[in-house]
Amino acid sequence: MTTSHRRVRLGMVGGGQGAFIGAVHRIASRIDDRYELTAGALSSDAARAAASAAELGIAPDRSYASYEDMARAEAAREDGIEAVAIVTPNHMHAGPAIAFLEAGINVICDKPLAATEDQAQAIADAVKSSSAKFILTHNYTGYPLIRQARQMVAEGKLGKLRIVQAEYAQDWLTEVIEGTGNKQADWRTDPARSGGGGAIGDIGTHAYNLLGFVTGLKTAALSADLQSFGEGRKVDDNAHILLRFEGGARGMVWASQVAPGNENGLRLRIYGDKGGIEWGQENPNVMTYAPFGQPKQLLTRGGAGLGGGGSDWTRIPPGHPEGYLEGFATLYKDAADLIQGTGDGALLPGIEAGLDGMWFINACIASSAKDGAWVAR
Repeated sequence: MTTSHRRVRLGMVGGGQGAFIGAVHRIASRIDDRYELTAGALSSDAARAAASAAELGIAPDRSYASYEDMARAEAAREDGIEAVAIVTPNHMHAGPAIAFLEAGINVICDKPLAATEDQAQAIADAVKSSSAKFILTHNYTGYPLIRQARQMVAEGKLGKLRIVQAEYAQDWLTEVIEGTGNKQADWRTDPARSGGGGAIGDIGTHAYNLLGFVTGLKTAALSADLQSFGEGRKVDDNAHILLRFEGGARGMVWASQVAPGNENGLRLRIYGDKGGIEWGQENPNVMTYAPFGQPKQLLTRGGAGLGGGGSDWTRIPPGHPEGYLEGFATLYKDAADLIQGTGDGALLPGIEAGLDGMWFINACIASSAKDGAWVAR
C-alpha cells in the first residue's frame, strides 16, 4: 500500500465500556478506513480496561492499565501507535496528552482542551516542545456546509461581517439527573471533572469555536450571564453571552441544556453588508444563502452552485444524508493526511483553538461573577 493509504496505528485513552464519546471516535476513525485501533488504556479500572480491549479486538499485550505505561511501551515498539485518541473527561486530558506528546506520538484530543488554565497551558507547552501533532476534535468544523460557509466568507460573498449569532440548545438536564446513575450527567455537572464551566464548556465551546472557524473573527471582549436552573447544580446549565469582535462586528452565543424540545440544536447565523447565511446542525445538509436584495438560495451538501471545493468534503451523492459521524470522520481523515505527510491540516482545530476555548470558558465565568462585566482579551 502507498503511504497515503496505509492505516494509521491508533491507540485510545478512555472510551471503555459504557462510554459514549469513545465509541464515536472509533466509528469516525473507521469510516474512511484510515486507522487501525491497536492499543488502549481504556479505563482506570484494570479489569474493565482488559474487558473493553477484548471486546474491541485489541491484543492483551497492547491493553494497558495506565496511559503512562502505554505511552512508554508504545513509543519503544517498532510497530507502536502513531496517534492516540484521548476521550476521557475534561480533567483527565492533560496527563495523557502531555505523556504522549513527550513520547513523540501524535495526539487527537476531545474538547474542551482541559479543565483548568494551568492544565491547558501545560498541554500547550508540551505541544511546543514536541515534534508530534496535536488535533482537538471540534467535530462540527468537519461538516461540508460549514466548510463551504467558511469558504464563502473568505471569498467575500457576505461582504464585511456585522452580526454573528450562534446557539447550542439541549434539554437533557432540564431535570436534575446527576446522582441518579447517569454517567454522562454525573461528570459533566461535577466541576472537579468538567472544570468550572457546565453548558459553556460542554456545548458553548462548540458554538463559540464554530463561529470563529467560519468567520475568522477574533473576539475582543465578552459579557456573560450564566445560570444554574437545576436545583443544587454546581455548574451553569444556561448561558447568554454577548461578543465584541475586532473590526467592529457583534455577536451572541446562547448555550442551554435546560431548553425543553431541543435535542442538539446547534445553529449558526452570519450577516454581512452583502448577504447572510443560516445553518442548523440537526439538518446539516442544507444551508440558506441570502444575497442582499435577491431571492434566498437553498444550498445543499454537494449540490449545484457551490463552486470549486464543494465536493471535497462529502462522501456520497446529494440527497443521501451525511451528519454527525461523517463530520467527525472528516477530522480523522484530515488528521491521517497530516500525520502521513499528505495534507497540511489547515482546517483542523489545534492547540490555538483549544486555548481560545479555555479563554472563552474562564472569561464567561469571570464576567458572570461580576454581573456581566465586559472581559477583554
